[in-house]
Amino acid sequence: MVPVQPRRHARPHAALGAGLSLLALLGAPGVALAQGTGAAQGGPAPVPPLAAPVAVPPAAGETAKGQEPRAPEAKGEAKGAAGKPAEAKRADTRSAETRPAEPRATEAAPEPVPAQGKAQDARAQDAKGQDAKAQDAKAQDSKASDSKASDARSAETKSQPAKPQEAAKRSREPAPLVYAKVSADPNPTLTPRTFLDTLRAAERYAAFAEAGGWERLPDDLARLKPGERHPAIPALRHHLTLTGDLPADAPANDRLDPPLVAAIAAFQGRHGLPDSGILGRLTINALNVPAAVRQRQLAASAARLMGSKFPFGERYVVVNIPSAAVEAVENGAVTRRYVAVVGSPDKATPSVETRITDINFNPTWTVPASVVKNEIIPAMRKNPGYLAKNRIRILGPAGEVDPTRIDWAGQKAVNYTLRQDSGLDNSLGQVRIDMPNRFAVYMHDTPAKSLFAASVRFHSHGCVRVGQVKELVGWLLQGTDGPNGPGTSWGPIEIETGIADGERRDIKLTKPIPVTFVYLTGFATPDGKAHFRDDIYNLDTPAPEPAATGAIPPAAGADAAKPAPATAPAPPRPGAAHDAKPAPARAAAAKPATVGPAPVRPASAKPSPERPVTEHRSLESVEPTR
Repeated sequence: MVPVQPRRHARPHAALGAGLSLLALLGAPGVALAQGTGAAQGGPAPVPPLAAPVAVPPAAGETAKGQEPRAPEAKGEAKGAAGKPAEAKRADTRSAETRPAEPRATEAAPEPVPAQGKAQDARAQDAKGQDAKAQDAKAQDSKASDSKASDARSAETKSQPAKPQEAAKRSREPAPLVYAKVSADPNPTLTPRTFLDTLRAAERYAAFAEAGGWERLPDDLARLKPGERHPAIPALRHHLTLTGDLPADAPANDRLDPPLVAAIAAFQGRHGLPDSGILGRLTINALNVPAAVRQRQLAASAARLMGSKFPFGERYVVVNIPSAAVEAVENGAVTRRYVAVVGSPDKATPSVETRITDINFNPTWTVPASVVKNEIIPAMRKNPGYLAKNRIRILGPAGEVDPTRIDWAGQKAVNYTLRQDSGLDNSLGQVRIDMPNRFAVYMHDTPAKSLFAASVRFHSHGCVRVGQVKELVGWLLQGTDGPNGPGTSWGPIEIETGIADGERRDIKLTKPIPVTFVYLTGFATPDGKAHFRDDIYNLDTPAPEPAATGAIPPAAGADAAKPAPATAPAPPRPGAAHDAKPAPARAAAAKPATVGPAPVRPASAKPSPERPVTEHRSLESVEPTR
């Protein structure tokens, strides 16, 4: 009968458990536990109502949390057992009966542990019938939001280190190439009528000089802004009206108004300056050049064109050395101008009239003897690895020669052929435009492209480096069969593909194109405008006059009769005046000195063709030696 006893009292205890649940709803579970009510009546773990859903198992996190409230039950059971031993057996029996519903005991836990926080207190008090599905949904939403937040944080963490990498990648990209601005005037520098047009312009400027020319402008005019007034503005207007840059009917005032700004821009364009319309130092300097000097530039340039037999055609190329620019002319108009780098004053680019016959892709460079003597040998004395660094090989009659077997202390290396292999660092770049001439000069690419951005571009050893040379090559190859045979052409893609393989390739033009290198510091275009450039080689300066009146021929050495300076320890030697150069920049183009009085050479005299050829056979030096 003992087993029947607990089952008979199970229902009252279940009812008592329901009463405890009602007390929990009324908010008094803490008082009941404090008084030991649950233990005294044997209900430490009351069975929840049958309507409560128990089919959905709690999540892992909730199971862990639900196991924590069992600690107060253990304390209550221990306390009840100590107070009333007679009920211990019935408590064990009830515990055995309710053991299958142990997971549900967490839903009716009367009091959570204080350390669980406010969220668990709210769940313990909310026992009205919230089903576990709602709680599971909340838990899943919470997990989803936590997952999204963690994904977002992970994405941010991944994106943060990517920013420095992108910046580093951008910093490794080469800077874009910059080219100096060139004139957009469609009129070519050289046409069949340039000689006569330049002579007429020289006569016009001679009249300006005879009439007194123009006033010199003050330097502070360079700080003048558009709209401001200055006392020198009327003089500026007079100058620009004479030269045709400012209309004669322009309003006269002392203000830098828009018509005057436009006239300044036109003046700048004729002088190879940036046509901004702003008065700067270079513009003021050009405005202050006397009319007599301008007349001399025009007359000297016309004289250099005298006797020219250049074969003008539908298509030709003009390089004006003082302008440092290349013009591709077609049907009497400039198709495109290209920035160029020409010879320095001590290695002047010579005047040439010839034809372009071939285009060389990936050319090698045979170092001229003058460069070997003046640059390669001194460089090898300082750095024996110079040739290897620049991929220059020494070739002899029997083949390649080891540089260590050459005595670089002497000049024996001049007897060998030094050749630089093709490549991006080759001094000729990736393209050479071949044009046979007695000076052995030509146009080509260059690895030193930063020089194209400068306004003063006189740095080469005689040859002409062309900016955007591949575009010029495409123009030159028009009419020549492309790489895929007859009927094809050389477009930008074909040119790049022909260069990309790195192999030397020579392309012969179907029709050679005339090309000329001219030295025009003053010239007139068909529209009647006179253009001027700096006399970089000092070829316009006349030779010094002999010290005589002309009535009696001077005796030999008469020029040396000038008194010597007080500091000179020795008397002057005969003919010393003829050894002196009027300017150092003329060294490349000066005639050999002769004993006796110097002959009178007019300003328009053409430079002697007997200039030392070795000066111009220096093609291009290896860039590191420059």
